[in-house]
This record gives sequence, structure tokens and C-alpha cells, in this order.
Amino acid sequence: MRLRTLLGDHPCTAALKDGSVKSDLVTLDFAEYSPTNKGFKPMVRDGAFDVSEMAIVTYLMAKSFGKPIVLLPNVVVARSQHAYALHNAKQGTLKPVDLNGKRVGIRSFTTTTGAWLRGILANDYGVDLNSIDWVTFEDAHIAEYRDTTKRAPPGKQIVQMLLDGELDAVLGEKSEHPDLKPLFPDRSQEELSWFARYAVLPINHMVVVKQELSDNHPDAVREVYRMLSEAAKEAPVMPVEYMRRSLEMIIDYTVQQGLIPRAFTIDELFDDVTRPLFKEMPR
Repeated sequence: MRLRTLLGDHPCTAALKDGSVKSDLVTLDFAEYSPTNKGFKPMVRDGAFDVSEMAIVTYLMAKSFGKPIVLLPNVVVARSQHAYALHNAKQGTLKPVDLNGKRVGIRSFTTTTGAWLRGILANDYGVDLNSIDWVTFEDAHIAEYRDTTKRAPPGKQIVQMLLDGELDAVLGEKSEHPDLKPLFPDRSQEELSWFARYAVLPINHMVVVKQELSDNHPDAVREVYRMLSEAAKEAPVMPVEYMRRSLEMIIDYTVQQGLIPRAFTIDELFDDVTRPLFKEMPR
């Protein structure tokens, strides 16, 4: 069975993409999108792939709107988030607690990195997210989502707007420009302290399959999971309890931020085929 597949180039997918990990049951036909997140919109809107990497917030929102896709317990991107928040030092010192009432840019309000950072700002620094003047540059992946943020003028670029003083800070970006500094000044220490407090490594991207594939070809779905798991042995693997805590936290954050109407349980994220795969993962 040939499966149209969207997976980015990651240490945990390299063995799949170079053919080192193979299957007698399924063949993965890789679509090329650069960056990979450009493929998330056609997946959730049109079911463009049988197997797809997916930002976890996009998946949670897709599930809340009844999209026919199912989560696999395979993490392909997880990272600390504090490095992806910048301010312009030429405009003066700006700390997380100073963001109330400020103008903050973000590529799309529904990006997973943005959701993680907003959760950190609100829950650890007491920032009033509703006081911020949010400026966005792209639509959400989910067509049904009603975006109430302000859209940047056509042709404007997020980092340049920060450099020009049109934004006070940006989330979800990195830059080597000497005028742009981390919003979290001692970023490494902030990340260590946050991890010590929560024991959570934030998940950005996991893998989903079409509901139709899971319903009609469960063996193929289990084989995709096996292949992903085997390929991931070449990279650090997230322990299942860390995965659970990370999923629970991003669910809470997305509810707090109005991106989904209610909190899903972890079991709800999977179906009858993929739920046992999660529960059978090594502890």
C-alpha cells in the first residue's frame, strides 16, 4: 500500500526518508513542502496526505472541528520555547512582565510555538494576554477558526516591523540581528527553571493519519507507527510520561487561549487503533 506522506527532515525521520527503515506492507511516498508547516493547511482542509507531520495545536483545533484525522503517539519535534521571543533593544529594555498593553507580532495566532509562549507568559509571569494588541501575518490552518487579531499590512515582514519599531515584541521568531534580544534575558536559566518546575518538554509536532486509513486499514496504521518508532531510535525519544504531561499542558493552554472549546482527555486524542499504541509504549 502506497501512502502519500508529509514528514520534515528531522533526526527521527532520517532513516525513513533515506530508505533505511522499510516495510513489506506500506510504502511512504514523500511530498516535499518547505517549510514543512506549509503542508499542514492542505492536510486539515483537504486531507491531502495519508500520513502527515502536524503541529499539535493544529491537531487539537482540527479535532475540535471534527476533522477526520487521528493522532499517532510519535513526536517528531519537541523543544524549549523561551528562545523564540524577541524584542528590539534599541527601543529600551523589555521583560515578559512588561508585555501588558504592548503590540506583539506572531506569524499566526494559532501557531504551536505561540501557544506555548503565551501559556508561559500568562501562567508564569502573570501577563494579561487579552491586553496585548496582537498582529498576525497568516491565516490559521483551520479554515473555520475565527481570527480576531489585527492583520499586518500587506508586504510587511514580522522581523522588519520589530526593527522599525512597529512592534514591541514578536513570538515564534529567532534572529541574529544585533538589535534584537531575547525577551527572556537569561534564556538558558529560564528554560532550566521552567523544566525543573513542570518536568515538561514542549511538543511542537507529532504525526497524524487520515481517519479513513485508520478505519479501513488498521494494520497499515500500526505499521506506520512501527516504522516511525524504529526510525526514532536514531534520535532521543520522548518517554511516554513526558509526552502525556506535555500534551496535558498544551491542551490546557489552548483552552485558556480560546483556541479549543474544551479540554480533551489524552485518550480522546487517539482512536481505537492508535490508543493502544500509546498505552503500550515503553514507560
